[in-house]
Amino acid sequence: MTASESKPSTQDSLDQDSTESSPTAIPENATANGEATEGSKARQLLGMKGASSGETNIWKIRLQLMKPITWVPLIWGVLCGAASSGHFDWTLENVLKSALCMLMSGPLLTGYTQTINDYYDREIDAINEPYRPIPSGAISIPQVVTQILVLAGAGIGISYFLDIWAGHEFPTMLVLTLFGIFMAYIYSAPPLKLKQNGWLGNYALGASYIALPWWAGQALFGTLTPTIMVVTLIYSLAGLGIAVVNDFKSVEGDRELGLQSLPVMFGVTTAAWISAVSIDIFQLGIAGYLVSIHEQLYGSILVLLVIPQIVFQDMYFLRDPVENDVKYQASAQPFLVIGMLVAGLAMGHAAI
Repeated sequence: MTASESKPSTQDSLDQDSTESSPTAIPENATANGEATEGSKARQLLGMKGASSGETNIWKIRLQLMKPITWVPLIWGVLCGAASSGHFDWTLENVLKSALCMLMSGPLLTGYTQTINDYYDREIDAINEPYRPIPSGAISIPQVVTQILVLAGAGIGISYFLDIWAGHEFPTMLVLTLFGIFMAYIYSAPPLKLKQNGWLGNYALGASYIALPWWAGQALFGTLTPTIMVVTLIYSLAGLGIAVVNDFKSVEGDRELGLQSLPVMFGVTTAAWISAVSIDIFQLGIAGYLVSIHEQLYGSILVLLVIPQIVFQDMYFLRDPVENDVKYQASAQPFLVIGMLVAGLAMGHAAI
């Protein structure tokens, strides 16, 4: 492993100064600095904004590349798909199937997506997030390539096993996995590099986080119908808005390297409004669809879940999307993901 040499932390400097002046002296801000360092390490491990470099454990570095914080929506999407199938029962076999599908969709395939994205974004990350494993020199390029191949191969193997376990005549899970791997590649890699196009790239990202895992859960326990595919692709337009939120932290690097993200194309304020409107309008559209299939209660619940998202958009996101992007996501997105499950339950109830 090629690891960058870490600089002494603020806490180390404080400890050294205090020892030289008085062996028994304790700096007043030592505890605060220690807590800040621990918080920074945790954020680094999860792949969150505001981390610091200096990690040398190769397995923690590999985990950081996979950004565990991004696994949650995919795992949740599988649950929504299982709910919308109308055929999920709480048996041990079904729980094990869903857990294996979540492992495939979250740690393996999302980990693959994040790793390959970091590989192709290493020049941008050197500007926007220099603490990331590749630009900081914490991991070598051959090690990153090996991780990409292992994660993709494991995802493919599990998807084929799930097809056998579910008794599929057509390898639906395998096809979905191969399609997801392909989409992740063209999203990050030239010559297509979909993320260079703010609209297309963000929609591809939104669909990968909402539609694809939903389809996997649906196919594993039921039948993946055209209706489910269309509804989830519409839902993914709300995911486009979420994807735009993630662009604000990278405005400087995107602009410098010519990537046409929505904040670069339209400016921060306009892009924030595009994001907020997409998130709200398409969730309300799904609520209307639920009413149209006679699931009025679920549709009403979904509308109620959109209201606090609008409140947090006004409180945080629209006022300063660059400063408040993380705060907004932490406050509002739980309501969005709960709404996804509500929609899944409604479609499953209608299918019974």
